[in-house]
Amino acid sequence: MNKNTNLLWLCYKTWLSAADLRERRNRYKRYTYGEQWGDLVDDGTGHYIPEGELASRMGKKPLTNNLIRQLVKSVVGRFRNAAAQSPKDESTVPISAANQLDELDSRLLEEFLISGCAIQRVGNEMRRQGNGVWVDNVNPRHFFVNTLTDPRAWDIELIGMIHDLSYQELLMRFANGSRHRAQMLRQIYSADINSSISSLASSLGASLTDSLEFFRASPGKCRVIEVWTLESRERLRCHDPESASYYIVTADRQTALDKENKRRQKEGRSMIESRWELVAHWHCRYMTPTGEVIHEGDSPYGHRQHPFVVKFYPLTDGEIHSFVEDVIDQQRYVNRLITLIDHIMGASAKGVLLFPEDQLPASMTWEHIVNNWSACNGVIPYEPKAGLPGPQQVTSKGTDIGAYELLSLEMKLMEDVSGVNGALQGKTASAMTSATLYETQIKNATIALTDLYETFASFRRQRDSKIKGSRGRVPRCAAMVEERES
Repeated sequence: MNKNTNLLWLCYKTWLSAADLRERRNRYKRYTYGEQWGDLVDDGTGHYIPEGELASRMGKKPLTNNLIRQLVKSVVGRFRNAAAQSPKDESTVPISAANQLDELDSRLLEEFLISGCAIQRVGNEMRRQGNGVWVDNVNPRHFFVNTLTDPRAWDIELIGMIHDLSYQELLMRFANGSRHRAQMLRQIYSADINSSISSLASSLGASLTDSLEFFRASPGKCRVIEVWTLESRERLRCHDPESASYYIVTADRQTALDKENKRRQKEGRSMIESRWELVAHWHCRYMTPTGEVIHEGDSPYGHRQHPFVVKFYPLTDGEIHSFVEDVIDQQRYVNRLITLIDHIMGASAKGVLLFPEDQLPASMTWEHIVNNWSACNGVIPYEPKAGLPGPQQVTSKGTDIGAYELLSLEMKLMEDVSGVNGALQGKTASAMTSATLYETQIKNATIALTDLYETFASFRRQRDSKIKGSRGRVPRCAAMVEERES
C-alpha cells in the first residue's frame, strides 16, 4: 500500500474551500426543520448571542410559525405525485426498484431545496445487499469537488467524498479475498475497530454531521477517502499491416517499436505505423486518513467517467443559492411579528379588578376577595359609600400598531417569493373561487417552480444515463489496453 499524501492534502484543501457552503446549508436546514431563533445577533454591548436568547432577555417568549417546512413539503409532494404518474424507463426499472429510487429522489429533492445541491453516487460493486449497480445520495458535508462554473459540471477535474464504513464493510470492499490485505487493513484501522461498540449507542434522530472532521471518522467507523482525478496519459495508436491488427500501447514502447521497424525494414516487410496522442482518463484512489492508498485504478465503467452525478443551483458565476434561502428573511419577520403580538397580548389588562381599599368588608381578607372573584358564581359583599365608585373590572385590547396587517403581508410575501401559493399547497379555496380559477392558480404556481423542477429532472436524466453506463464494464479491448499500459 503506497502513500499519496500530496493528493490527500489537496483533497483536504478542496473540502475546506466548501466550508462556507456547508455552514449556509446547516443554517437553512435548521430553519427548514423549525430551529429558527439560533442566528447570532448583537446584544447592544458588542457581544453576539442567539436571537432567541436576546428576545428572552427583553421579556418576550420566542415563538415559531414554521412556514418553510410547509413550502418544502408542498414542492416535494407535487414532485412525488408527478413522478408516480410519469412513464418509467423499462431499462432501469430493476435498478430503480432495488435502490428505491423514488424514495431517494424525493429526499434528494428536499436536500436540493434546502442547500441547492443534488449529489448522487452510482457504482457497480459488491455490498452486503449483493453485487450490482447501487445508487446513493451523497451528503454535501461529505463531498468535495474543484470549483465549478459550468451548470453541466463538465469542468470537474477532481471529485470525491469521505466514507465512514464499518469494519465488516471495509473488509468486504477492500480486502479482495486476501487474508494478508485484511490484516493490513486491521492494522491501519485498529483504533477505529476497537471503538466500534460505542457507535451502537449513538442518539437516534440526532444530526450526525454537524461536527464532521475530514481526518477523523464517526465513533466506531473507519474513514476512507475516495477521490477521482482527471489525468492525462501519453499513448501510441499502432497499426500492423501484416497481421491487420490495431492496438494501443504506452508511449514508453516507442523504442521497442523503432527496433521492430528497423528489423522489418531490413527484411523488406511492412512496418508498424504508430501515432502519438495524449488522452484524458479518470483515475480513482481510495485512501486512509494517513495517506495509504488501499485501492486504485482507472474507471472500470462503460461510460469511462467518475461515478458521481452533480447538480448545483443556479451556479451563476459559480454561486449556489437554494430555494429555502429566498424565504429566510420572510420567515424571520413572521416569527418576530408573532412574538410581538403575543407579547402585546400578554402585557394587556385582562379582567383586572379595581377594588377600593376603603370598601373591603371587615369579615373578609384580600385573599378571600381574590378567591371569590376567580371562582364561578362567587359573591363579594361590600359596604357601598355615597359618592364613591364600586369595584370595577378592567379589560383592554392590545395597542393596534399594525402588527396583524404586517403579519398578513409577510405571509403573502412568503407565497410570492417562493412561488408556492395556497392553491399549490392544497388549501381550500373560498366559495367565490371558481374551479377554473383554482386550476389556473395551480398552473401559474407550477410555472414559477418549473426552473427548479426541470433542473432536478435534468439531474435525474444524467443519473439514469450513468446507471446504464455503470451496468456495463470496460469492453475487453479497452481492458487489454489498460493491462498493456499498466
